[in-house]
Amino acid sequence: MAKVQKSRQKREHYYYQFDYMLLFMTVAIALFGILMIYSASSYTASTSRFGNTYRFVSRQAVGMAGGVVCMLLMARIDYRELYLKKINLVYVFYAVCLILQTIVLIPGIGIEHNGARRWLKIGMEFQPSEFTKIGVIMFVAYAVYWSRKRLDTFKGFLKVMMYIAPAILLIAKENLSTAIIVTVIAVGMSFVASKRKRYFVVCGLAGFGLAAAYAMIGGGFRAGRITSWLDIENSPGGFQILQGLYAIASGGITGSGLGESMQKLGYIPEAYNDMIFAVICEELGIVGAVLVMIAFLVLLWRIVIIACNAPDIFGSMICVGVMIHIAIQVLFNIAVVTNTIPSTGVPLPLISYGGTACLIMMMEFGLVLSVSARIKRK
Repeated sequence: MAKVQKSRQKREHYYYQFDYMLLFMTVAIALFGILMIYSASSYTASTSRFGNTYRFVSRQAVGMAGGVVCMLLMARIDYRELYLKKINLVYVFYAVCLILQTIVLIPGIGIEHNGARRWLKIGMEFQPSEFTKIGVIMFVAYAVYWSRKRLDTFKGFLKVMMYIAPAILLIAKENLSTAIIVTVIAVGMSFVASKRKRYFVVCGLAGFGLAAAYAMIGGGFRAGRITSWLDIENSPGGFQILQGLYAIASGGITGSGLGESMQKLGYIPEAYNDMIFAVICEELGIVGAVLVMIAFLVLLWRIVIIACNAPDIFGSMICVGVMIHIAIQVLFNIAVVTNTIPSTGVPLPLISYGGTACLIMMMEFGLVLSVSARIKRK
């Protein structure tokens, strides 16, 4: 009997599987994003203000190319090295994120666009909040890895959120929508890790109430967005969303054809950015919009598969964090464009214009691919 077992063990070969489907879907969605950015931005880029039809698409292509390189490099690195080193790199990265979030708020250092100081320039212009999303994902994943049972109690959950609170508050100073996304990522990861779910209902209601109160009281323009949302047709602040709805309605089932959008011709401000989903609906119709959503669902499904088969809970929670991040941004973006929720500046992942945002998001996918490459299969 012992000889039979030994012979079976010899025949069993294990190998490590790299998730090429996730890699393919990530690159495919990003390439589609470049196509749509060119379609949505060519008119604006060709005006006297910019004078270069390829201005936006070329920058996006550079960001995507850098993102693919970073994604493949991170996939080759063992994600477990983040916490197995003598110096815990998870803590170091999160501390750097907090420092950058503090620096960006300093007048004269942080770069201001459209009345908001959210950007830094260190070689390239970027939003520190994009890095902070990765930092929060890694920090909460490590907290779960270190003591998962802690999150079975409300007290333990509060301890984790106390460490995340500084990042959320610093982001909320200039960017409430991103602060909400970071909060949802942290709470969502804690919810998945916890065996007790009841206290999350209370936390969710309290968080929603605080966010609503801050939006109504904390800033006039935020209250104005809610007012515009309630009366989109008669409010001057609802112009962009209203034009986006016109674009969706005119697209119909099959759309007007790639490059044939009328609303992008100056009617939708920065149509290549947060409102790019409206251009997709106008040019490719409901069919194109549904295909885009299916592509994101496939992407999320692959991340779920990797999370379920990850070698350890740290890797599994990294995948959960990335999945929540992508899902919440897709939902928020589509909900804003269709006027389901008040307007927020949330881009469509990998598709909206933003070369550095695309690069940083691909770094997240690199972490997921690193986890997939360490899954041991027969």
